[in-house]
Amino acid sequence: MAALRTTTSRLLGSSLAAAGRCSPLRPATSAFARSMATVSDAPSPETKPAPRIKKFQVYRWDPNNATEKAKLQDFELDLNETGEMVLDALFKIKDEQDPSLVFRRSCREGICGSCAMNINGQNHLACLCRIPDDDKPVKIYPLPHTYVVRDLVPDLTHFYAQLKSVKPTLIRDTPSPDGKEYRQSIEERHKLDGLDECVLCACCSTSCPSYWWNSEEYLGPAVLLQSYRWLADSRDERGPQRLAALNDSMALYRCHTILNCTRACPKGLNPGLAIANIKKELALSN
Repeated sequence: MAALRTTTSRLLGSSLAAAGRCSPLRPATSAFARSMATVSDAPSPETKPAPRIKKFQVYRWDPNNATEKAKLQDFELDLNETGEMVLDALFKIKDEQDPSLVFRRSCREGICGSCAMNINGQNHLACLCRIPDDDKPVKIYPLPHTYVVRDLVPDLTHFYAQLKSVKPTLIRDTPSPDGKEYRQSIEERHKLDGLDECVLCACCSTSCPSYWWNSEEYLGPAVLLQSYRWLADSRDERGPQRLAALNDSMALYRCHTILNCTRACPKGLNPGLAIANIKKELALSN
């Protein structure tokens, strides 16, 4: 048996040598050397990009500290490690630097309207507002001319009460002919374009000077747009009553058509046009 193993090894070594693939004296060593990667073959480590430091100045106020005034608190973030939107920066600040920071957010897709705030002097949805790529600090405040619950959270209780007052639901007495849904033609449905996309973020209303000074009586752009949304709906049967409720010198006619509301809308809607249409319908109904 030992002679057979010796003969087999000698034959195997001779055949490999004849093929020129490895030496019969050091087959294992040669095979190992071939499989080793040389230093020149190793990939070079990627260079880390230079930090892009951005300063954020965030409005802070805590009602539990009555002796401490509201202030702007500075934070710095590396934009290479932060998402593109202001809401991403707020998440990173809250997660890694100051967990006491308070702000509203939900969908992160510009649908819920929760993260409305004033960013660099303009009302925005933080989830749709890109971080400016410049050297200036980003200044973040709650929505202007609102009571503040805490930090970036405005008190919208009055805003929602005004919305409720215009009955923003479909109201009718006539049942559907077949007992199913209330149908509309394509043309009738097109009349709602630019109206039912409103997410009630209050960016338009809190950018309106008339609403700042007369919010107790003036309904404001957002609520008036919602009013016209139901006036324009062919399925609703309360048009005359809705118009009568709006025919007021304060509720509607405090609008002076400066169109701050239209410029502020993060969804690209036109509340100013909706208010003008309400005025037009009132003029035609008299």
